[in-house]
Amino acid sequence: MHLYNLTLQRPTAAIQAIVGNFSGFREQELIVSHGTSLELLRIDTHTGKISSAVVTDVFASIRSIASFRLAANHKDYAIIGSDSGRIIVLEFSVDSGKFIKLHQETYGKSGARRIVPGQFLAIDPKGRSVMISALEKSKLVYILNRDASVNLTISSALEAHAEGCIMQHIVGVDVGFENPTFAALEQDYTESDQDASKVAQKMLTYYELDLSLNHVMRRWSVPTDLRANLLVQVPGGQGGPSGVLVCCEGHIMYQNMDAVQHRIPIPCREGSSADRGLLIVSVVMHKMKDRFFFLLQSESGDLYKVTLEHSDNEVRTLKIKYFGTVPVSTSLCVLKSGFLFVASEFGNQHLYQFQALGEDDDQLEYSSATYNDFGILEDEIVSLDPIIDSQVLNLSSHSDSPQIFTACGRSSQSTFRTLRHGLGVEEVVECDLQSSPTAIWATKHIENDTTNDYVILSFTNATLVFSVGETLEDVQNTGFLSSVPTLAVQQLDSDSLVQIYPGGVRRILPNGHVQEWTPPSGLTIITVAANTRQIAVALSSTEIVYFELGLDDQLEECEIRKAMGSSILAIGIGTVEQERQRYPFLSVGCEDQTIHTLSLDPQHTLECISLQALQAPPSSICTIGNLVHVGLQNGVLLQTVLDTNTGQLGDTQSRFLGTRPVRLSRVVLQDGIEALLALSSRSWISRNRNNTHTTAFTPLLCDALEHACGFVHDICPDGFIGTTGSVLRIFCLPKLKDSNKLHQESVPLCHTPRQMVCHPNNNYIYIVETDNRMAINPPAGTWSSSIHILDPTKGETIACIPLDHTEAAFSITIVPFSARGGQLMLVVGTATNVVQVPRSFTSAFLRLYRFKENGEIELHYKTEIDDVPLALLAFQGRLAAGSFARSIVTLHTQGSRIVVGDMEQSLDFLTYKAPDNRLLVVADDMQPRWTTCSTILDYNTVAAGDRFGNIFVNRLDSDVSEAVDADPTGAGLLRQKPLLNGAAYKTRDLPTSIHKTTLVAGACEVILYTAWHGTVGILAPLSSKDDVDFLSILEQQIRGEQGTLVGRDHLSWRGYYAPVKGIVDGDLCETFHLLSDTTRQITDGSDVAQTNE
Repeated sequence: MHLYNLTLQRPTAAIQAIVGNFSGFREQELIVSHGTSLELLRIDTHTGKISSAVVTDVFASIRSIASFRLAANHKDYAIIGSDSGRIIVLEFSVDSGKFIKLHQETYGKSGARRIVPGQFLAIDPKGRSVMISALEKSKLVYILNRDASVNLTISSALEAHAEGCIMQHIVGVDVGFENPTFAALEQDYTESDQDASKVAQKMLTYYELDLSLNHVMRRWSVPTDLRANLLVQVPGGQGGPSGVLVCCEGHIMYQNMDAVQHRIPIPCREGSSADRGLLIVSVVMHKMKDRFFFLLQSESGDLYKVTLEHSDNEVRTLKIKYFGTVPVSTSLCVLKSGFLFVASEFGNQHLYQFQALGEDDDQLEYSSATYNDFGILEDEIVSLDPIIDSQVLNLSSHSDSPQIFTACGRSSQSTFRTLRHGLGVEEVVECDLQSSPTAIWATKHIENDTTNDYVILSFTNATLVFSVGETLEDVQNTGFLSSVPTLAVQQLDSDSLVQIYPGGVRRILPNGHVQEWTPPSGLTIITVAANTRQIAVALSSTEIVYFELGLDDQLEECEIRKAMGSSILAIGIGTVEQERQRYPFLSVGCEDQTIHTLSLDPQHTLECISLQALQAPPSSICTIGNLVHVGLQNGVLLQTVLDTNTGQLGDTQSRFLGTRPVRLSRVVLQDGIEALLALSSRSWISRNRNNTHTTAFTPLLCDALEHACGFVHDICPDGFIGTTGSVLRIFCLPKLKDSNKLHQESVPLCHTPRQMVCHPNNNYIYIVETDNRMAINPPAGTWSSSIHILDPTKGETIACIPLDHTEAAFSITIVPFSARGGQLMLVVGTATNVVQVPRSFTSAFLRLYRFKENGEIELHYKTEIDDVPLALLAFQGRLAAGSFARSIVTLHTQGSRIVVGDMEQSLDFLTYKAPDNRLLVVADDMQPRWTTCSTILDYNTVAAGDRFGNIFVNRLDSDVSEAVDADPTGAGLLRQKPLLNGAAYKTRDLPTSIHKTTLVAGACEVILYTAWHGTVGILAPLSSKDDVDFLSILEQQIRGEQGTLVGRDHLSWRGYYAPVKGIVDGDLCETFHLLSDTTRQITDGSDVAQTNE
């Protein structure tokens, strides 16, 4: 078995975020670390919207990231600590649209180890040095500078190690232009190891880098609060008193060398426990011209504004006040334009705009009734983090591909989301025309106009022209012939329009005059292709007449006419490039299922250059760039490469779009890029991916359009106008430029979802939701749990059934009990007074519910069992519950076999022997994996994921499988435990669900998996040896030529826990189009050479 791993959606969890001028412009940008990828975000300060500029996979685990700027520089750089054992300095290149690696310095072994630096980064505020630290012992300092060519340089590492010290946080101390200083929050455990009765002190230590001696020394160290967890830099030099804020449990302290210590408590919510104070989890310092302030966030999500009153570099008072409440974050970023970016720990990322800084109010009491709001939500980045469970089902009657249903989120931010492949459509206008048009166009009157001036609708016997303003108004005297149907409308040159109809070609000049050409008597125009300088019409006599705009702006007819010998069904021509007179080729599709390429060169006009056979008659042709798109009447789209020098047709790719004949239309997007709009039983758009040589083909999630074209207006820059029957629609695609092509629709949930199941008849989704200790100061064993019923097709909640506050639901399934004649019943596994650490509970139950006609449920009875049921399974008309001696988390069945996934001991194959009514373990895994999800691929094969990010495939030997089935009692298997053999592959995330499914009608089955941080990926089977060889060689060549952005060895990262076997990294292969032209040619040559060998 060979599989091709491809990520459909990258992780969306924001592990860390930094702010800076990375493009070199005056506007600030954000870099968000998603764990294994980096994303550059830009914020439109006028609209408050976030847009993604670039997303880059690093094929490594990013442990820390920070930004810095050299003195007198206008651009910020990013510095990264990862599991590569190297410190990396990155620059964002505006020209290439990519992150460029400037420096890569090796300092230790690869992997996330406790004594290998990379976990913490601290930057000198003046950009002169950086400290990188491990969790224990190791700290290194690098000097940052410029060379004679004004290029960034980095020195060799200077050691600042401390034996027996646990590091909790480091930060750069602002000392102006004195020697760079770093503050570390560390704890020495050497004496505690010798005498366990002693409590190790936590120390605040300053490390100073002597620039003259290139030496790091320990300058100052004092004890601090034992419960301190975070340090915050305080501005120094001429802008502040310097020093650090030490965030402790329940209070904040200010400390500095030779300075008076200040302490202030953190305000708590009413009813909070007095035994435990609040912890600060995220901080940001914002510095303005004449002042600065801090925003601190507690583990409850509350924001606190902290200010220092100081004079003569001496702190007088430390003040704190409540500022607002936002989702708990991993990073807070304040922008100079007045925005606050909240990188949420779970769920969507939010962008707030400051309304006030909370300086004019006299808030003294910290009551929820008097909290002020100092910011409003401007925008958010949709995130699936975390995905806890998923189902892949096709519940839509209008779709031939399945939807991915995910249970996401945590606590009150939990959601049920439906993922569909496609772009969401935002409708602007919808109206009924009372009649069905046969075609539609939107055009400008003058080429330099910024918006469309006319919308033209063609009917079977008439043409209507509408002017575009605040509304669409029917206009007359435009020069268009309204008594005939129209075949095409084209802007000719810069200021004239052309109407092509069955009876002729009509050119409308700027002064209102009309020039007209009519075909010979008895002939009509069947189809047409045109651009700004050329027109080609196909007559009913199978002849092609060609027109070209001359140097005197006159439309001249070519004397040569080309007879094709077969009825012409479609013709296409490309756009004329700047400083060119014409497009050199014309594509003609005929009824005899052929496509011809004709030359438009004046010396060889309408001569046939190439010919290609088709699998069905063509219905439409559109040429964009070097691709000839041919829509067929059977719903298939062909994309053929056209050699722009010779006119020869090359490689062809096919794609099934729908059941109707394909109609094609060229549209120009806001950024000037040409895109293809394809209409069949589904609507599709194809455009070039950012900074690549590939195209992205994406369906539109709307009703099937019969006719459509591009529409440019102020209210919808990337707009479209189309018709469905007699309904006219104007719409836009707000997420067109996003790299994520999985459209999301969400339904809010009450609590954190645990598991879900779909009813086979009414298609309702039943979800068990459970949260632990959600009330203020609750006792251990308190839970909030419910059964949520919703209709995924309508996105509506049907019912939410709460459970007792001491009872928690963990598992759910639907069982057709054979003892009740196959009656379906809902089974929910619960337990009461569950304490997670140490694990204990009072009682465990199986709750059986009967289905009502409206889809709701009623409790039938409860059965008490011995252990907490974490997995349930319908098995041969009975219920199998995972409540054995071990922690069973997954159950799957095929035939008489059950595949059991254990939380710590990987997978077991069980077989049920009916004569003795017992289950026998016939095979187990040789590696003790921590299983999180699994699925059966076939009778002997199972795929699973573990909590360390691995996906592995195990297969039972065929001889053992036959012996198991042949033994009726299993007596011969009691003393034999064959081992499962399989291959592992490390993904970029922690898998939480895995399915065998078909994503496209008629395509092969794939393994689809979802993961904790919002990742959605597939493992597609490679059916031919040629594909396996080619992709394996391509992966090997890219791995050798490109490397990874942070210097991590790609093969060792993918095989971190077990060697990679039989799986090709599709994410790495997809970066082929990001390589430089020279590197791609080298890789192509190597691939061909090795493949031929």
